[in-house]
Amino acid sequence: MSTSCWPLRGISPDAFLRRHWQRRPLLLRQALPGFSSPLSRAELFALAGADDAEARLVQRDGGDWSVRHGPFGARALPPLRRPQWTLLVQGVDLLDDRVAGLLERFRFIPDARLDDIMISWASDGGGVGPHVDDYDVFLIQAQGRRRWRLGPVRDTSMRDGQALKLLRHFEPDTDVVLDPGDVLYLPPGWGHDGIAVGACMTYSVGFRAPPAGELMRQLLWKLADEQPPGARYSDRGRVGAAVARHPARIPEDMVDFLQQAFSRLRPGRGAFTAALGELLTEPKAQVWFESDPTPPAQLRRALARSGLRLDRRSRMLYAADAVMINGERAPAEHGRAALLRRLADLRRLDAQDWAAAPEALRALLLDWCRQGWAHPR
Repeated sequence: MSTSCWPLRGISPDAFLRRHWQRRPLLLRQALPGFSSPLSRAELFALAGADDAEARLVQRDGGDWSVRHGPFGARALPPLRRPQWTLLVQGVDLLDDRVAGLLERFRFIPDARLDDIMISWASDGGGVGPHVDDYDVFLIQAQGRRRWRLGPVRDTSMRDGQALKLLRHFEPDTDVVLDPGDVLYLPPGWGHDGIAVGACMTYSVGFRAPPAGELMRQLLWKLADEQPPGARYSDRGRVGAAVARHPARIPEDMVDFLQQAFSRLRPGRGAFTAALGELLTEPKAQVWFESDPTPPAQLRRALARSGLRLDRRSRMLYAADAVMINGERAPAEHGRAALLRRLADLRRLDAQDWAAAPEALRALLLDWCRQGWAHPR
């Protein structure tokens, strides 16, 4: 990738991926020199009051922690000068185009891994306590200063009686203070505790690293939901008077019936990959799209003039012969369309791309625009 896009000044992409990615933490001083938060504190607080925002307020009182969930009105937050409180707003890249643009710098990791950008604002001494995350994260200091203590987790037990999952015995081996423009990378499983040194704002760019069981549970539901109903269970001719002696016992033939049905759930690699793509592109619970009321003919003219761009909330992935967007699979005849892969990679198409597209593909893109998944540029 170009030097202008690479977000980790001071180390090459190859060296970072070989030595640190999912291996060990890395602190890079002034990795983003001159970085300034696209959002002001006031704008972040305003987002925390929106219905489509996922916001939390964490406060510490001595050894006790409390958590409240938003949305938060203008007067629901503590005074700025009160110490030891933190506002966290999840998925800000879904709410603001300027923040979403920051993700372009981190697309050296597959989009399938991306979670979101969380922004936290903390008063002096604010934080969320010593904890461990199940995902990779780049912590970008945007305003003020934050002290980070981190180290490997040797004891995974949690403190009792707390509203947060806090490590009971946290023994950090590194203690650093980040200034604006500094970036700290943490792989999954590393304990860390961030404490604001004066008021500060921190961006967290997170990448999912889910355990196999979690993905399997979600994928099994999706695959099962796509199966045809099949034969109806029947125990005709197999229920006898002896059942009355043990009515609570599960019938063996019911177990056999479901086991046989489950054994038929054996998707090929293509179907399995497409189902995974649908799962990974499903919008989050608080995301919804507004349909575009522009008349189709007028919308077509706009697309012909300027091309289109994906909405910042749209998630789009592709595999060998399938394209998935926002939890849905594109029609099979478009599964290998180079233009759709280009759109997924670049998140935009220009007017020349539109002009070169066959009519069936233009109709699909037009439908996506009408659903609010994409827009004229």
